[in-house]
Amino acid sequence: MAALADSVENRHPGWPATLGPLRIPAGVLAVRPVRLRDAGEWSRVRLRDREHLEEWEPTGIGPWADRNAFWSWPSQWAALRGLARRGQCLPFTITVDGKFAGQITVGNVIRAALRSAWIGYWVSSEIVRGGVATAAVALVTDHAFDAAGLHRLEATVRPENNASIRVLTKAGYRQEGLFERYLDVAGAWRDHLCFAVTKEETGDGLVSRLVASGRADLA
Repeated sequence: MAALADSVENRHPGWPATLGPLRIPAGVLAVRPVRLRDAGEWSRVRLRDREHLEEWEPTGIGPWADRNAFWSWPSQWAALRGLARRGQCLPFTITVDGKFAGQITVGNVIRAALRSAWIGYWVSSEIVRGGVATAAVALVTDHAFDAAGLHRLEATVRPENNASIRVLTKAGYRQEGLFERYLDVAGAWRDHLCFAVTKEETGDGLVSRLVASGRADLA
């Protein structure tokens, strides 16, 4: 049985996992795997925060209310869990003081000689200025380069999204270039800046940098 468990785990290194906690201005932050029972809070926050989120997210099929309704979460959760079990993504829920606060995902995981993926996130409008996204990005990036065995992560963001650019910069990502007409967002093809970081650039870890800078404390 032990050999079988090891074999299964090796197919999806780094997931499931619980990361943190870190104490930040918004409270005590942790990152854990997405759960089926996240449905209620996930839907409540997403429906409330439509104006905060829709401008920056890829265009979806159907009305926002339908795509983010309580009943739409089980299929999304199942799809994320399936990808995670195949080692293709690391899907996490962000919590602050134990409450649902957003999501962060490492997706399109490619192994072999590349060992690369993208990272994406969103957080509740109630806590966007509390250091939540920066701390979550730092935690998950360190985890991706350690337990998940990746070498490079990239994040794309619209040039107009100053808040997300600040998050990535504070977390330790650097700008690489511009992808023209990269994603269909809010009904049009939008340019995106590409930010990235490799394992060699993180030194003792991005979380250690946040702690050293006074932006977070180990809780």
